[in-house]
Amino acid sequence: MAEEHTRHAPCHSERTVGGTTVVVLRGEIDILTAPAVAARLDALTAGPHPDLVLDLRPVTFIDCTGVGLLCRARNRTIARDGRLRLVTDSAGVRRILHGTFLSGVFEVYGHLSEALGGRPEEAALPT
Repeated sequence: MAEEHTRHAPCHSERTVGGTTVVVLRGEIDILTAPAVAARLDALTAGPHPDLVLDLRPVTFIDCTGVGLLCRARNRTIARDGRLRLVTDSAGVRRILHGTFLSGVFEVYGHLSEALGGRPEEAALPT
């Protein structure tokens, strides 16, 4: 059973680019992995004026729990006068957002540089 859980273990990395926290999520975001991701996103949205970009390009699967996690992060960010953007080039993720009527709720970008306001993606690489 532990072997099955590690297959689903989420991986994320984060860095700050000009005051914006970029969180790169990898792998599957589902009922098994969401609690760890939610805890980190709750911490990042706890303060005033959070500015987050969630890079979902490496996400291979997201279920309704993962979508709920994105909604929670968005709601917490807005409640604290912040901003949340999603980056995805996945037709599947976009289809899920569209099918749940959330595509117009989130700021969704295809490239990290667009989400960062035109800054080149190279500026977002860890040093």
